[in-house]
Formats: sequence, C-alpha cells, structure tokens
Amino acid sequence: MGIYVCGVGSDDWSDEEVLGPTARALAAELRRRGLDPCPQPSPRPRSGASFEEKLNRPLGTFEDLCRQDPAGEECYDALLGWDLLVPVAFDGAFELPVPSPYDDVTTVRSAHAARAAAQRLSDRIALPPQVPRHGGNLALTNWFDGPAVADAAATHPGPWSRATDAAFHAALYLGAAEHAIRHSCPMHYV
Repeated sequence: MGIYVCGVGSDDWSDEEVLGPTARALAAELRRRGLDPCPQPSPRPRSGASFEEKLNRPLGTFEDLCRQDPAGEECYDALLGWDLLVPVAFDGAFELPVPSPYDDVTTVRSAHAARAAAQRLSDRIALPPQVPRHGGNLALTNWFDGPAVADAAATHPGPWSRATDAAFHAALYLGAAEHAIRHSCPMHYV
C-alpha cells in the first residue's frame, strides 16, 4: 500500500463513485473562471504509456529544495499543494467543494505551473539524463530504488546525487506534470 501519484483514465473520471463529482465541479469552476475546459481523459492507455509512481521516500529534503527556490512558497505550492493537477493553464489554485482522498475539499492546480517549478528544481540539482522521463508505471520508483542510481552518480555526479530523496520527488513531479500536459490527463493521489 501507500500513496501514489496517478494519471486519471476516462473510466474513473466519469464514475460517480470515483471522480465523476470532481469532474463536474471542475468543469463548472473552469467555466465560471473563463478558463479552457479540462480535456476528457482517454481510457487507460496501453501498458507503458500510463503514469503511476509511489511516494515511497521522505519529503523533507524536497520541501527544503522547494522553499530554497527563488519563488519559495509558490514553488512549494505548485508542486505539493494540490489534490488534482490538470492540463489547463491558470495561476494559483482553487478548491472544489468535493472531498479528495485526503481532505474535505479538492485543491486544483495547473500542470503548467507544476512543470515550470519542477523543471527549475531539476535544473538546479542537475538531474542526470539517465533518469526515466517517460518509462511507464513505477519507472522512477524502480530506478531510484535500484542500482542505476549509483551508476548515474558515478558518471553524472552533482547535487542530485547528494540528495536522492529530493531528486526523486523533483523527477516525479516533473514527470507527472509533463504526462498531464502531453496526454491531456489530470493527475491525482490514490
């Protein structure tokens, strides 16, 4: 068990027992704000084209990294202050009056803002090119838990290799935001 960041498929997006109420509330709020609608997610993609990563590492060093960014709390909020990340461009966040798995409301943020924040952090810690960018379910989790980390640290040393928990989260949130935008797919925690 644990907490996962996952892409949303159309079945869950329209299911009344899963995310259907959230999808309707999101559509109404985006319309009210004059923003583009959130695209309808595709059915669960074929193996290797979906996104699911387990949050199995401590967040402390990543939270510190976010707060050290020139944008500080804005960076922190863009990456960690959401329940639903959507492929729609807007500033800040808004709450939907629908429960999320971990709160009484659903906090929504833009994947575009998350991608920009995660890219800044990834550049600052010099993530190596070996880190999987589009590897399918648990690709990052498995990469950071396996011997590839030591191999990458030997060939591409840098700040990332001295704080692998922070590097994992930077790569995870960059990958989640990129996946959301590339596949027009909301992301959520399960």
